[in-house]
Amino acid sequence: MKTCAIVGVNWGDEGKGRMVDLLSGQYDIVIRYQGGGNAGHTVVNQYGKFALHLLPSGIFRPDAVNVLGNGVALDPENLWTEIEDLRSRGVPVSPENLKISDRASLLLPWHRLLDGLEEARLKDRAYGSTRQGIAPFYSDKAQKKTVLAGELFYPDRLAEHLRELLEWKNLTLTRVYGAAPCSLDELMAWVWDYGGKIKPFLCDTAAFLHDASQAGKSLLFEAQLGALRDLDYGIYPFTTSSNTLAAYAPVGSGLPTAKLDRIVGVVKAYSTCVGEGPFVCELFGDEAARLREAGAEYGAKTGRPRRVGPLDLVATRYGIRLQGTTELALTKLDVLGYLKQIPVCTHYELDGKRTGEFPFPSALDRAKPVIEMLEGWNCDISGIRNWKDLPEAARNYVDYVEEKLACPIRCVSVGPDRDAYVIHQR
Repeated sequence: MKTCAIVGVNWGDEGKGRMVDLLSGQYDIVIRYQGGGNAGHTVVNQYGKFALHLLPSGIFRPDAVNVLGNGVALDPENLWTEIEDLRSRGVPVSPENLKISDRASLLLPWHRLLDGLEEARLKDRAYGSTRQGIAPFYSDKAQKKTVLAGELFYPDRLAEHLRELLEWKNLTLTRVYGAAPCSLDELMAWVWDYGGKIKPFLCDTAAFLHDASQAGKSLLFEAQLGALRDLDYGIYPFTTSSNTLAAYAPVGSGLPTAKLDRIVGVVKAYSTCVGEGPFVCELFGDEAARLREAGAEYGAKTGRPRRVGPLDLVATRYGIRLQGTTELALTKLDVLGYLKQIPVCTHYELDGKRTGEFPFPSALDRAKPVIEMLEGWNCDISGIRNWKDLPEAARNYVDYVEEKLACPIRCVSVGPDRDAYVIHQR
């Protein structure tokens, strides 16, 4: 059985969806194993341009089966909207090519409501949530107060379960936040409507994946966000509420016995960050605005301008280590073509000392970037498909990054289209 995980090594937004779309043609099954609809994977292919939030990025491959694993925050309303959008644009989505774990928990309307209420309460101390209900959802899951998708097949038990949860949840809404309570009738109508729409896709995906592994099928695991947003190892508390690491892929997918043969870490040729929290290499002013516009750096889910900066080798090495990365995919190299000189953050200066180690989160606000300037190529490379045809300065930049990160770079993207990449040659 061939297995591969595609993961982010930075703050997210590295271009994972683009790489899954590219590599999914080599695999039988593509699996999303964590996270929810709070981020987007942008994919450009023969169907057009898409920002996927819950659907695996292998959904465009006619021969691939796509799975939403038990580790996913399953929002039936947003998922159904996404399915309908793809279908309207000619992308086939059916229970034959999309299977949803019956052990995935449902993200309910009150999770989004609570997310917004808490961010409003925090005001200028907010975490920068996308307000898609992710933190309240995973909090409830840890408290064993979520509804499993498979309960849709047991309507009487589900109705009683929702009544119990509603009583508890309304205490939080009314007494903590002073908000209006949720209505049982509205909640039940929402669950039967959107739950009913996704019900044909539900199955025992753990059994499906077990049988597939026994039959020698190849599996591609797709992560959401990046290592620095991991709940345990990221820039806490400015993280997501799930584990974004490759190590979680077997558990969150439904095949806990899986062994990963290949871990592709995706990193941009520069740094971007959506949301709050420390971002040591951040650029500001006109310099940031020009890079943001060159890379069209706006959140796929929220449309928020991404914070931008030079490639951060300190943070990236840390992410590579956490992910157990076996190879790198370097994305958006073409974006740097307008620069005559390219900045790279090689070290941090912390308390008067230079370091190449990523600090504990509490120390990040005191860290300052140490910048080295590299020669730019100052031209458009988006039409190039062979390594030897890249300008020498572009090849030197990739080689420099590979050497400093001590991890092989296999693929370099030079544009958003599926075929807009070159294979790195030494």
